Amino acid sequence: MARERIIEELGTAYKTEIAGYHFYTTAAALVDDSKGRSVFANLAKDELAHMVVVGKIAESIKNGLGWISYEQALAEGFALTQSIPYPRENDLIKRLTTNQSDTNAVQIAIENEESAVEFYSRLLREAEAPVEKVVLTKLLEMEKGHLKILRWEYESLTKTGFWCGEMEYSVEKESE
Repeated sequence: MARERIIEELGTAYKTEIAGYHFYTTAAALVDDSKGRSVFANLAKDELAHMVVVGKIAESIKNGLGWISYEQALAEGFALTQSIPYPRENDLIKRLTTNQSDTNAVQIAIENEESAVEFYSRLLREAEAPVEKVVLTKLLEMEKGHLKILRWEYESLTKTGFWCGEMEYSVEKESE
């Protein structure tokens, strides 16, 4: 992928990770369930790490140094966490504040993670350099993990699965 294009794409990713971070911190403060708050707080930490990695890699490419590994970007990018910009418009938070239910928070998060999976999948398909592919694969797999967790949470909230690792019903108890 051309240098200017990847810088533009990483800029989009950076803004998206910032929006996700702010959404998850807001959701952690608004949801009723304490375990749900913990899930959103942990997702916020992951989004913060993604923001650092994407920002540091974009900076490295802009400076003509090329791609660096996920681990190197994370280690070198800590300073980025000291001044996290707050986006003027955050549609995710706007949607959450109009309906502050736990179910709505999880639905919004699922949509956000689905978009992230699509975005990083597309970038990975277009990636050329091995380090580029490794970093994008790691980001993609993390986003897929977030999506899986959120889908489980949704199933739990709608009483069709688990909520934060606790079964809504027990097959063993049903057979007693």
